[in-house]
Amino acid sequence: MTELSHADRRWIDTVIKPDEVEKYLRNGRDFVDEELIFGELEANRNPDDSRVREIIAKSLELERLDPSETAALLNCRNDELWNEMFTAGLEIKRKVYGRRIVFFAPLYISNYCVNNCAYCAFRRENTAVERVRLTDEQIRDEVRALTARGHKRLIMVYGEHPTSGVDFIADTLKVVYATKSGHNEIRRANVNAAPLCTDDLRKLAEVGIGTFQVFQETYHHETYRKVHPPDTLKGNMLWRLYSLHRAMDAGVDDVGIGALFGLYDYRFEVMALLLHTMDLEEHFGGVGPHTISFPRLEPAVNTPFTGNPAHVVDDETFKKLVAVIRLSVPYTGMILTAREPEKVRRDVIPVGITQLDAGSNIGVGCYSTDEREDEKEQFSLSDTRSLEEVISDLVDLGMITSFCTAGYRCGRTGHYFMDVAKSGKVHTLCMPNAILTFAEYLDDYASPETRRKGWELIRKELSNLPGEELRNKVAGLLERVREGERDIYL
Repeated sequence: MTELSHADRRWIDTVIKPDEVEKYLRNGRDFVDEELIFGELEANRNPDDSRVREIIAKSLELERLDPSETAALLNCRNDELWNEMFTAGLEIKRKVYGRRIVFFAPLYISNYCVNNCAYCAFRRENTAVERVRLTDEQIRDEVRALTARGHKRLIMVYGEHPTSGVDFIADTLKVVYATKSGHNEIRRANVNAAPLCTDDLRKLAEVGIGTFQVFQETYHHETYRKVHPPDTLKGNMLWRLYSLHRAMDAGVDDVGIGALFGLYDYRFEVMALLLHTMDLEEHFGGVGPHTISFPRLEPAVNTPFTGNPAHVVDDETFKKLVAVIRLSVPYTGMILTAREPEKVRRDVIPVGITQLDAGSNIGVGCYSTDEREDEKEQFSLSDTRSLEEVISDLVDLGMITSFCTAGYRCGRTGHYFMDVAKSGKVHTLCMPNAILTFAEYLDDYASPETRRKGWELIRKELSNLPGEELRNKVAGLLERVREGERDIYL
C-alpha cells in the first residue's frame, strides 16, 4: 500500500478540475486572507471589557460576528468575561435549538487512501493499518448492530481512493437506507468524504444524503503544505477549500465545515472558520455551513506526528475556542465528537453544542463484532461510553435526545433552515419531533431507569411547548408512539 499503482496515478490525474476552483476565487486569491487574520488578531490584542460585552450582546441577537469582533473575543484575558461567554453560548443554543441534542454515529466504510497526511493513521505509507473496504453484507451487519442500539442517523466516512469513488459512495448509501428490521432503521445518512467534482456531488444529492462534510484540517497555507505532501490529491489545498462551494452548487443543501485543532494556532483556525462561513454565505445568498466541527488532534497507530503536536490545545483553551465559535456564528449547528474525553464533553456541551455521537466505534467493520481494533482506526477515541450512558447523562442535564430526521425529508434544509435558524425558531419546529423520537428510543431501547426519568423529562418539555394546540397535538402523537407507531413527525 506504500506505493501508488499506475492505475491509482491515472485516477488521481482525473480527479481535480481547476475550473471548478477558479470560478470561486477573487482576483485569483482564496478566502483565507492571512494578512487580514493576523492583522485583526494583532489589532484586537487588548479588548476593553465594555467592547467584549457589546460583542456578546450582538451574538445574543443571533447576528454573525465580523473578524474584528471574533479576534477580540479570542484575545479576552478576563475570566469573568469568559464565564459570561460560556453562559451566552448556552443561551444562544437554547434560543435557536432549544434544550435538545441531536445524536448520530460514525460509520467507517473504507480506510483505503491515496493520501499521505502526517497526522492520519490511514495515510498511504502506514503499513501498521489493516486496510478494509466493507462489502454490502458487512455494511448491513454494521447497520443492524447500530440500529439495534437505537441509532437512526449516521455520518458515513470514506478514504480517498479509486475504490471509494462516488458510485461506491452512492451504492453504499442505498444499502444503508434499505437495511431495515422492524423499528430498526437508519433514516438519514450524512457523508464525510474526499472533495468531489460538481457532477459527482449531484449524484449524491440525488441519492438523498443529509449533510456533506469536508474538513479543511488546517486553513494555514504553509502548515497545510507541510502536513499534506504536494504529490498527493489532498496536497491541492484549493481543491479541498472549495469542496463545499461545489456541493452547494450541485444541490447539496447542507454542508459541514471543520478544522483539526493542534495542527496550527487555534486562534488562526477559528478566524478561518469564520471566513469560510462568510464566503459560503456571500456565494449562496446567506446560506453558510449547517454545522461546524472542531476535532482535536488525537493519537493514531504508528503515527509519530500525533505524539508531540506543536500547537496542542489544552482542555481550558478548547472550551474557550468552542465558545468563540458559538458566539461568532450563533445560528449554526456545532458538533462535539467522542474524540473528547467524557469529562471534557460534560464541560463543553453547555457552551452551546447541538450534536453528539455516542456508542461510537471507528474501526472499519467493528460495530458488528463489538470490538475495538487499533489497526483499523483512523485515530483514538476517548469517550467510549454506550449510547444509553450518554443519553442518561443528558437527561440528568435536562436535555432531550433527538434522532429526528424530519427536516431533511420535509425540505427544511438550505435556505429554509438558515432563515429559521437566524430567526431563532429552529426549536419551535424541531422540539416536537425531538420529543417524539426520544419517546421511540425510550420505549424501544432504554433501560427501565433511563425510560423512567426520560419520560419525566418528556412530560416537562411537553408542558413547555408554546401554545395549547401544539401541546395537545404532540401529546396525541405521543400516545400513538406508546401504542407502537413509529417515525411520526410534524
